[in-house]
Amino acid sequence: MLKINLLAEGKRPVVARKKSAALVGGGGGGGDLANTLLIGGIVLGVLVVGGWWLMMNHKISKKADEIAIAQKEVEELKAVIKEVEEYKKKKADLERKIQIINDLKANQRGPVQIMDEVSKGLPELLWLTRLEATGTNISLAGSAFNMSAVANLIDNLDRVEAFQEPILQDATQRAGRGARTEVYDFRLTFPYSFKKPAPETAAGAAAESPAAAPR
Repeated sequence: MLKINLLAEGKRPVVARKKSAALVGGGGGGGDLANTLLIGGIVLGVLVVGGWWLMMNHKISKKADEIAIAQKEVEELKAVIKEVEEYKKKKADLERKIQIINDLKANQRGPVQIMDEVSKGLPELLWLTRLEATGTNISLAGSAFNMSAVANLIDNLDRVEAFQEPILQDATQRAGRGARTEVYDFRLTFPYSFKKPAPETAAGAAAESPAAAPR
């Protein structure tokens, strides 16, 4: 009589399935490790990129601050340059006005000096009827009772440092109003140049002050 053990036969597939499950379980452990490494790499990359971004952002912010400071300095320099230009302009205007005033004073002083020097040089028996002064030349016209007076006038004017040697243009003799009176009409011309007085310097003032102290 043939006997079949059904229990033994039924247990064999169960053992096989357990072995297969064990094999599947061992493969799953390697997959978890790979996933962990992948996630770790991604996190590390994100951290690196984030750190690099923060560093670059810090540098950009620092450069922006430096640019803002530089722009502020430029604006301040522009204001200073503008003030300097205005100062130069005011200084030039002031110097021009001072020069005009000095020229006016020199022009006013010139005729006064001319008349003073000419009047000092007038000898006796001679008088002037006309005196004209241009920028560099003087013209005189007058009358005298003799030519010696005219010669004395020429000598006196020639001694003035600002006058060059006078030139006698003409001398005409005519009869005077009184009896036996003769009058000589004459004309003189000569260049002139008055030296402007040198401005007082601080050194000159300092040199004079010790001399004035003992007084």
